[in-house]
Formats: sequence, C-alpha cells, structure tokens
Amino acid sequence: MQRRQFTTVSGSLLWVGWALSPAAHAALGGLLSEGDASLGVKTALERGARSAVSLLGRTDGFLKNPKVMIPLPGFLKDASQILKFTGQQKKVDELITAMNRAAEAAVPEAEALLLDAVKTLSVADAVKIVRGNDTSVTQYFSGKTRVPLGEKFLPIVTEATEKVSLADKYNAVAGKASGMGLVKKEDANIQTYVTRKALDGLYWMIGEEEKKIRKDPVGTGSEILSKVFGKG
Repeated sequence: MQRRQFTTVSGSLLWVGWALSPAAHAALGGLLSEGDASLGVKTALERGARSAVSLLGRTDGFLKNPKVMIPLPGFLKDASQILKFTGQQKKVDELITAMNRAAEAAVPEAEALLLDAVKTLSVADAVKIVRGNDTSVTQYFSGKTRVPLGEKFLPIVTEATEKVSLADKYNAVAGKASGMGLVKKEDANIQTYVTRKALDGLYWMIGEEEKKIRKDPVGTGSEILSKVFGKG
C-alpha cells in the first residue's frame, strides 16, 4: 500500500500521493493542495449529510430499514413476546412504530447543524479525515454535532412518543428493569432512548455514504471527490 506523506512547499502544507488518481497525480506533480483537500472533504461531508437526512427523515426512513430500525431494547424486546401471546401485539407494534416515526420526524432538524459543522471544518480536520479510516467523516460529524443534535431531537421525540399510551408504561417498566440490570440505564426512558438511536442511525447512514465515496470516488461524478479520495 502506498504510504501517505506530507511536505511543505512555499510555506503551504501539501498532501502527497495516496489520495490522488493517476491523472491528478500527474497533473499536480504528486501534490494535493490544502485547498483541494479541504474542499474535497467538505464536499464529502455535505454529500453524506444531505443523503442521510434525505433517506432517514421521511416516512419509513427508520421503520422499514432493518439497519437503523429502532426496536424495543433488551429485556423489553423479549417481554414483548409475552404481550403477543396475550393478544396485545398491536399495542407493541404501535409503540415501535411511534418510536421510529419520532426518529423520522427529528432527523430533518439535523441538516442545518450538520452543514454548519462543514463550514467550520479546519485544514487540520480535513487532513485528518482524508488520512483516516472509512468512517472519519462520520466521526467528525459525531464529535461536532451529537450533543447539540441530541438537544434538538429530544423535544421532537418527546412530542411524538407522548401520543402513544404505552410510552409512559414503557418508562415505568424500563425504569424498574434498569434497576434490576435488565435494561441499560440509558435505555430506561423512551424519549432519550429513541433520541440516541435516531442519532446512531443518522451517523451510520452518513458512514455508509462515506464508504461509498471512498470505495468509488469516480462514481460520485464529482471531480474534487475523485481527486481527493481516489487511490490511483
């Protein structure tokens, strides 16, 4: 595997080799400028953010996607089987649907904050992302936006889940189950649980888009992504 290197040319840090396609490598003499690296990463960030929000922030974005669908946690998932045999499966299904609808309603609120995080990207962050693994973009977003997005999602999730009668029962049962070690403490409140899982799903989807970009940057149709993430 070709090693990644950095060098200084006219006082500017330039990234060498690994990210360039053969054509770009030849055209730039093996050098990728800070500006290109930053622009390429910002383009990847924006693409990942918009794609994830578009796919998840709609009806069935969570509910019909097994990769991100929010289930009942731990013990409660197993206990729901008892309700199934007592003829109350419909209520459980309504709760699960409400949980996922709440996530779908919250996700569109993420786009502005994600794009703001793109604007504040530093050259150091850009270089770190380009040199990083398949989910460096996702890790950047998570570090910059998880806390403020959690604060933004929670009231939306709360409003959506309060419409379902089982939500309060969930909190009561989960609270007791948490005290017995049957449910994780962070999963004992339906609102915070759904908020956390919604964020997990959002960052996972961004990560999937990032992996596609890194695997086939040319296929994105973006010249700058091909230049920065190509491994020719």
